[in-house]
Amino acid sequence: MANIKSQIKRNRQNERLRERNKAVRSELKTRVKNAVRSAEDGADNTTESLRLAIKRLDKAAAKGIIHKNQAANRKSALVRRITGLQQTSS
Repeated sequence: MANIKSQIKRNRQNERLRERNKAVRSELKTRVKNAVRSAEDGADNTTESLRLAIKRLDKAAAKGIIHKNQAANRKSALVRRITGLQQTSS
């Protein structure tokens, strides 16, 4: 355990940020999963769920939770996957 005042504060900040980042990453996974599931089911709200997933990825990249290139890669893969699912179901 740190006994320097600034390091104690830094530890508290890091813990708080870690919890926030964990929550955001979890939400990213949920949004992507919902988008893929709606595409598989052929639901009407596929484009809306895809839009929400992309929006959350962009927001996470803007806040520095994930790298901007990682967000771009995930968006690209998600769009390719959903497009493929929609073409096979049509």
